[in-house]
Amino acid sequence: MKPYFYRNILFETITMKKYIFLSFLFGLMVIFAIAQEKINVVVIGAHPDDCDIDAGGTAIQFSESGHNVLFVSVTNGDAGHHKKGGGALAKIRTAEAQEAGKRFGVKYIVLDNHDGELMPTLEIRLNLIRLIREWNADIVIGPRPNDYHPDHRNTAILIQDAAYMVIVPNIAPDTPPLKRNPVFLYTEDRFQKPTPFQADIAVDISEVLDQKIYAMSAHKSQFFEWLPWTSGRLDEVPETEEARIDWLKNWRKPRLNDKIKQSLAKWYGEEKTKSIEYAEAFEICEYGRRPSEEEIRKLFPMINQ
Repeated sequence: MKPYFYRNILFETITMKKYIFLSFLFGLMVIFAIAQEKINVVVIGAHPDDCDIDAGGTAIQFSESGHNVLFVSVTNGDAGHHKKGGGALAKIRTAEAQEAGKRFGVKYIVLDNHDGELMPTLEIRLNLIRLIREWNADIVIGPRPNDYHPDHRNTAILIQDAAYMVIVPNIAPDTPPLKRNPVFLYTEDRFQKPTPFQADIAVDISEVLDQKIYAMSAHKSQFFEWLPWTSGRLDEVPETEEARIDWLKNWRKPRLNDKIKQSLAKWYGEEKTKSIEYAEAFEICEYGRRPSEEEIRKLFPMINQ
């Protein structure tokens, strides 16, 4: 055989190796880029402290992994106290929310709507649409419309009415629409009628429960004054901060029911579920994007750890 033939074979071999190496390198870069993609989460509650209770542990895990979380209170909480009220109380609750946000590692916004008087108006709906768009939300979390409190029910309606509309250019045209509808999720509740809560997704928060409780304790006017007063437990509240946090944990730690355990087993496996003590659960809202199991695992990376 002629020498140039061997040179061609050698050249082709080297070229193929380079191609394989570059393809491998490109694949790694794609995987790294995907891993670095930020997930944008908006949690919406009726009052300052609602987001904290319903999704605080999940929010901590998103934040600690470098993702972006926004808490929104649709009202300013100016009616939630037995001794204080009005603008003075609203200022207290806004300050508490800001401190809680620092502890959770999230941005916390309190809208200036009166507590106890919330209605699902077009104006408020448009405000939520703008906030969801500005945050470029992948996930929006809020309450179901089944609840004892009218503010909670109307917050749920506002969120439902914002779903889909967030992608419509002619709605709130001053804010660019999202390219696709986010995944909208309901937070857990114990109301049975007209339909009980369905735990489509469950997130293990066992390792961050103490941090969640500490962050919640920033809402002093609520967890150590107003809510104990409404439940007849005000005399049980301890004096020191450390004792209060322990007391709050015992009172507010989430309990695992059979439905949540089943959901945990689906996402984490039977063996790991045995060691899970605390979790937060979510139901997929039909008005948002309907994610596949694969997409849910991408949107909730803590499930795969």
